[in-house]
Amino acid sequence: MSNSIGEKFRITSFGSSHGKALGAVVDGCPANLELTVEDIQKELDKRKPGTSSVTTPRKEGDEVQILSGIFEGKTDGTPITGVVFNKNQHSKDYSMFKNTPRPSHGDFGWMMKYGNYDYNGGGRGSGRVTIGHVIGGAVAKKLLETKEIEIISHVTQIGDITADPQDFNAIKENIEKNPIRCADLKAAKEMEDLIISKKEEGDSVGGIVETIAIGIPAGIGEPVFERLDGDLARILMNIGAVKGVEIGLGFDVAKHLGSQINDEYQIENNQITTKTNNSGGIIGGMSNGMPIISRIAVKPTPSISKCQDSINLEKRENEKIEIKGRHDPCICPRVTAVAESSTAIVLADHMIRSGFIHPTNLKN
Repeated sequence: MSNSIGEKFRITSFGSSHGKALGAVVDGCPANLELTVEDIQKELDKRKPGTSSVTTPRKEGDEVQILSGIFEGKTDGTPITGVVFNKNQHSKDYSMFKNTPRPSHGDFGWMMKYGNYDYNGGGRGSGRVTIGHVIGGAVAKKLLETKEIEIISHVTQIGDITADPQDFNAIKENIEKNPIRCADLKAAKEMEDLIISKKEEGDSVGGIVETIAIGIPAGIGEPVFERLDGDLARILMNIGAVKGVEIGLGFDVAKHLGSQINDEYQIENNQITTKTNNSGGIIGGMSNGMPIISRIAVKPTPSISKCQDSINLEKRENEKIEIKGRHDPCICPRVTAVAESSTAIVLADHMIRSGFIHPTNLKN
């Protein structure tokens, strides 16, 4: 089972939804990075449950404890271990799924592959496992800040409601003003109403989350394998519930001519830029200095309270199931923190690999 990602800056995730704890080991962070528990906690607070009417009512403080890797407020070059203890599990809600896989969950695949499967809350396959992503991403974001790189994720679509485009500063300012984390405040209210209506119907709804990274120098990434866009697509597709990834114009490139979407170069304020950014800041597998823009398509939460068809694997017969418990009617608002962190992990790894960040000591 693969639980790690990254080459020089490497994250190993551990834990399960209803186990004792979850967390991550962050290996490869250079020494002398100023880092506190609060730096990591503020990122975890973006994804923790029970914060609004559009998230699961499960109440978890998700308070992180740092076990290693920080000394006197700075990283010491050793592995950073962050752990979050579960405190509000309702495992009894899942006993009926021991032999009955839930539709559109990973249950069936886990049962077939491993046999011994923790069905409580989805176990290791739960979205709660993304706590490890966010711990790793919090460290990566602090590392990238030393090079004045910023990353932000926001919701651009829920169901058929689409937000109007906003600039980077407006996104930063507005997403904290609503529980959807959408920069278009009018659309955010419509999205919130839609999510609540689906929640009341016992259903769920999906959407799109966009991530923007600015300040990345040109030349980050590789030209053939381990391309920057390839690594971003890999880590974003590894987020549960993500069913599609776009970089820049994405699938819309199929509708255009080269003359319409080629990003032409220019000198502007003595800097090399492109007139457009249809490539999303990545050309030939490497950054070109423009903002890196990605979008992920997030499916509706598969845990819904409507009656559904499944099977009983022990009895080998068809069976009806109705999922109880506490679930998000839409996970897009909380996924923003995970997308942001995942992007930061890849960018930090490539910045170290390309020599833009010293691999052992930030003072070098």
